[in-house]
Amino acid sequence: MKDGKTYKKIISQIQADGGLTFMQLDPPNYTPELSGKIAKIAEENGLDVFAVGGSVGAQGQLLEDTIKQIKKNSSLPVILFPGNIATLSKQADAIYFMSMLNSNDPYWISGAQIGASFPIKRLGIEVIPTSYIIIEPGEAAGWMGRAQLIPRNKPYLAAVTALAGQHMGSKLIILESGGGAPAPAPAEMVSASKEVLEVPLLVAGGVRTPEFAFETIKAGADIVQVGTTFESSKGNLNEMGKKFKAITTAVKKAGKEKR
Repeated sequence: MKDGKTYKKIISQIQADGGLTFMQLDPPNYTPELSGKIAKIAEENGLDVFAVGGSVGAQGQLLEDTIKQIKKNSSLPVILFPGNIATLSKQADAIYFMSMLNSNDPYWISGAQIGASFPIKRLGIEVIPTSYIIIEPGEAAGWMGRAQLIPRNKPYLAAVTALAGQHMGSKLIILESGGGAPAPAPAEMVSASKEVLEVPLLVAGGVRTPEFAFETIKAGADIVQVGTTFESSKGNLNEMGKKFKAITTAVKKAGKEKR
């Protein structure tokens, strides 16, 4: 399978900047109108990509309207971050086609993927084969996915799981601590994983401060994905803008320093 337009753009940006910032925007937590306003201010303050979805409520007309407003107000790519097989929209640029490698439930490893494969093809959405790896504490993502959580003090377990994902054809690896986690994957785990990978490494969950964002990129991650830290702004766009700027600046600084 050839790399799609969105994936190629991400690779090019990583090569240019050394580190990227994605925002997970979960439609049930924002109105479509607010999502559009957030998209505008996010692009103005250095965000690179929107990852839309994450919960089981990110579907249907709400999902469609949210993506339309993001597209209306920014030129940033929109990647679907599915909480289940209903998180599909032809409005999106691409989708994380995710397999939760350390789930104890076959549904999250291959069942959901089989169920969504033909609808995705029919809608013409670009697919980014993605290995989704849940580490402690896992939060809701770990609970929903029945994950066998990777201990935070066992970096090599994350590394070999990530490498297995790459060997199986994934073009992107996500280390997920879970939305609302107190901290992202430890720096040692990020470094150990990136050392064995040739594909981009994205760290999600717990990246709630510029300091965490800097440390994660400096440790070797190519992308940080943030979300909950912006939800705490409760729609205050000025506060959101300042947070975007602080985090994206930290990411770009770390990207330059790690070269």
